[in-house]
Amino acid sequence: MKAWWRSRPLHDRLSLLVTGAVAATVLIVSGGAWLTVRGIQQNKISAELLSDARTIAENPWQWLQAQGARPDPDDKEIGPCWQILDPSGVVVGGSAVRLPVTGAAVAIATAGHPEAQEKITIGPGEYLMLTVPIEGGGAVQVGLDPSPDEGALALFAVLLAIGCAAGIAGAAVLGRTVARAGLAPVDHLTEAVEDVAVSMDLTRPIEVSGDDEIARLGRSVNAMLTAIDASRQSQRALVEDAGHELRTPLTSIRTNVELLLAVEHQPELAHRLPPEERVKLLDDLDAQVRELATLTTELVELSREEGSRETVEQVEFAEVVTAAINRVRIRAPGLIFDTDLAPVTVQGRFGELERMVVNVLDNAAKWSPPGATVTTRLAGGVLTVADSGPGIAAEDLPHVFDRFYRAPAARAMPGSGLGLAIVAQTAAQHGGAVTAGPNQPHGTVVTVRLPATA
Repeated sequence: MKAWWRSRPLHDRLSLLVTGAVAATVLIVSGGAWLTVRGIQQNKISAELLSDARTIAENPWQWLQAQGARPDPDDKEIGPCWQILDPSGVVVGGSAVRLPVTGAAVAIATAGHPEAQEKITIGPGEYLMLTVPIEGGGAVQVGLDPSPDEGALALFAVLLAIGCAAGIAGAAVLGRTVARAGLAPVDHLTEAVEDVAVSMDLTRPIEVSGDDEIARLGRSVNAMLTAIDASRQSQRALVEDAGHELRTPLTSIRTNVELLLAVEHQPELAHRLPPEERVKLLDDLDAQVRELATLTTELVELSREEGSRETVEQVEFAEVVTAAINRVRIRAPGLIFDTDLAPVTVQGRFGELERMVVNVLDNAAKWSPPGATVTTRLAGGVLTVADSGPGIAAEDLPHVFDRFYRAPAARAMPGSGLGLAIVAQTAAQHGGAVTAGPNQPHGTVVTVRLPATA
């Protein structure tokens, strides 16, 4: 049943819900009305029996003297009937239609028990009989045929059933109409989204009007399309820039390899490539391969999906910075690393934070002259790395964290232009930010700010 329900279109489900709600309401109201009328009729019959019985019990002998003929017991329309019992439980008079003297009636007449109402059979149908005691002994029995009232009640039930059927049928038709009218904006939004899925045109927003929930959904879809388009544009730019950056080392590697292969296949040309030139060429190839490997690693880092990243946990940032300094110190043995790290805890991923700090330190080491000092300070979630290199020109400062951006002075140096872009991305993913500025008297200061936890 659940699978069938889920397979129904939203129009059908909404129609069925409306119809079911109306049907339940109509049936409950109709059932309540029928029970109310039935209770009123029963109370009316009981009140009538009690009134007649007490009237006769107040002066039974007067009723015995005035008793007249009553319909024949075989008549199908027997009217009200009564009879009086003496203190011994014997019938002493009453209407022509005799009522049965039951055990309860005898007990009331002889022992003065409280009044009692019973169902009895007289002639063609059932009667309701009420027996009440007479003061001083004896009892009065009054019988009444309830079939006319029961017939009216049955007719009322049939009318209610017809009304319920008509109401439920009308609710089904109305529910279908309401569902189609209410879901028309949803159908329009669905068609617009399907059109975008077919055309792949993310620049054309969906038309939205009003301030209801559907309009809110439409605006959310437009915001999502804008975000997807921005992501696609960013991905396309990354691929184009990566292709451009990869082309240079690949071309150089191919040229050098072709030269080595030409000398290898044609020994008579070996004199054109002296041993010292061959060693220089192989060193150049090794540097280019390393640069290509670094560029590939950084591209993978920039394009990493959220699902493949490390788990966020409480990280002691001072330990991260210490591990990064130890890695960079091996690669830059000619530099002095001056550190002052205060303990601070951040929410993050240890490996990504370490790569971020390594990139900042690598950048400082690359621009620092031999024997220079790289100063690292950490306090309250703020990390500063200062070098004593030539510094960054004012016109280049706004772009140093852009992907593949390399200042004119840096184009002669090894690098891909992605290191500081990874720093900015990692800081942003951890809820922080990074800035760069001049160091006095010369050099650059890179500042990374991360939210510290208690």
